[in-house]
Amino acid sequence: MKYLGPVAWLLGVLVVPVTSYAATETKPAAQSDAADPRYNPDLTDLYASPEAWTASHDRTVAAAGKLLDYKGTLGNSASAMLAALSAMSAVREETARLTVYAIVVRDMDVRVPSGQERMQLATALGTVYSSDTAWVAPEVLAIGADKVASFLKQSPELAHRFGFFLNNILRSAPHTLSAESEGVMAAASDVLQQPDSIFSQLANGELPYPTVTLSNGQAVRLDEPAYEKYRQAPNRADRKLVFDTFWGTWGKFESTFGQTLATQVMGEKFDAGVRHYSSALEDALFGDNMPEAVYRQVVGQAEAGLPTVYRYLKLRKKQLGVTDDLRYYDVYPSMFPLEHPLHIDVPDAERITAEVTAVYGPEYAAALRRGFAGRWMDVLPRQGKAPGAYMAGSAYAVHPYLHFNHNYDYQALSTFAHEWGHAVHTLLATKAQPYETAEYSTFIAETASMSNEMLLEDYMVAHAKTKNEKLFYLGEGLESIRGGFFRQAMFATFQLAIHEELEHGNALSGKRMTEIYCGLLKKYYGDAEGVTKINPEYCVEWAFIPHFYYGFYVWQYATSIAGAAQFTAAIENSTPGTRDRFIAMLKAGGSDYPYELYKKAGVDMATPVAYQALIARMNHLLDQIEALQAQN
Repeated sequence: MKYLGPVAWLLGVLVVPVTSYAATETKPAAQSDAADPRYNPDLTDLYASPEAWTASHDRTVAAAGKLLDYKGTLGNSASAMLAALSAMSAVREETARLTVYAIVVRDMDVRVPSGQERMQLATALGTVYSSDTAWVAPEVLAIGADKVASFLKQSPELAHRFGFFLNNILRSAPHTLSAESEGVMAAASDVLQQPDSIFSQLANGELPYPTVTLSNGQAVRLDEPAYEKYRQAPNRADRKLVFDTFWGTWGKFESTFGQTLATQVMGEKFDAGVRHYSSALEDALFGDNMPEAVYRQVVGQAEAGLPTVYRYLKLRKKQLGVTDDLRYYDVYPSMFPLEHPLHIDVPDAERITAEVTAVYGPEYAAALRRGFAGRWMDVLPRQGKAPGAYMAGSAYAVHPYLHFNHNYDYQALSTFAHEWGHAVHTLLATKAQPYETAEYSTFIAETASMSNEMLLEDYMVAHAKTKNEKLFYLGEGLESIRGGFFRQAMFATFQLAIHEELEHGNALSGKRMTEIYCGLLKKYYGDAEGVTKINPEYCVEWAFIPHFYYGFYVWQYATSIAGAAQFTAAIENSTPGTRDRFIAMLKAGGSDYPYELYKKAGVDMATPVAYQALIARMNHLLDQIEALQAQN
């Protein structure tokens, strides 16, 4: 993600979304679930009423206005530094609580103007904090490391709550600007975020999506949700029609999307240059103190694992009955469709998630039971509700809130277990850490949730009632690795390539991005090896990916699923100490850098081991499928 400076903790609101690799059709809520009050969130845990929210917002605005009064006082004494940082932390904590409420209420019904307005107020408050605290890092640096160290020795509370933050500022000295310049950079953040806004407006609101007629006579407006649904169509001609039409539409705007993404990359290059980084990648990795070797390892190990991907794609070709070349539009339909669709209601999702995660031990189980007993979830789909799923966990003194659109299928169950992985992670971290070090990195967050997904896959295979069910779950596991690791690693390679194009002084157009992306698609899907033939018209897919506007972001999913594979294998095999180290990593929150937390838990993401564990898992899934198919 873009480097936000060492005072980014003043702004953080933890909202962890699920990464979905397949769209599912919304199904009507079961009557028993719809009537259960537990599946509607109780907002009074946050604020007693909307009026109470407004009153707190006004008080927090006033408190934020006083933060500048602390400027110039940090070096007076340890107690003065503690007082100033505590005041900032209190404002930030209440801002996060205000924002969680605003997010949850807005997404309950996105049509309600008051919800949108409340969200704007919360966002504006965060921008004010960024500007009004931009002086902190330069002032700490001016005080100097020796004096800061003496303050930390004098005040145990300062050391406990703010030691990591202060030491991180000192680490950031080469990249920290003057107070005035930091203020300018903070103020410029809105401008630098505009490529994402422009992309979203064009992609979601103004792109002229066409209508196609499928083989069954159904007319479909081929917008993004429809594309994600019908690219899974069992009829191959329908899939080709969907791909040809959808990517043909995007291709007409190749130059426009090229300009928006190039501007995004220019902004990241600008940030890196101003802050004295050698590259945008170094800039992006600095905040988490993540060695560049980890990024390079992701890319290298993904490419080393491509023979396993090709093995999977050859199985896919066989299962789909493709007699000519496998094509990119053959990637998404299920290899093993179930004759009778699954129906997993919410109580079943709770029960299965509890059974799956029992291997983590009693402390994890108790936290999960506490969550299920509360009214923390907005579970069921309805008109006007925001799509998708996420966990909002920044209301430190309250509890996490979870947003779902439960569709009663396996993907809904997997999403349920995934997001509750985030929620229990939050509960463990907030119980063990002070507010200032409770919020954790995405690298750790996604490992906590993806481990749940892998445990669920193995559980469902073990408890499947029929051979076909086993094959279905094994196939889902394969697709999660393709989408969660290899696809994200391919994205990471593309992002690095387009940044390096600009950094080496080359022009970056939509056409050039398509050329780069096409080469990667052909490599990852084995075009030259005769595994999958890639239609060049589909190579504009890069323009469709919103994550490219989040900085170097998607690669974190690849590291996380690799880490999850190593943890899951060790926990399922009862490797001594693994479970305790895993739980300790979750409890650590943000008290250390994610790379160091992984190492303490026994996983070094800069070495091939974790990635090899994931490839081994994928091969094991393929082995199980072949063994089942060999049975009479």
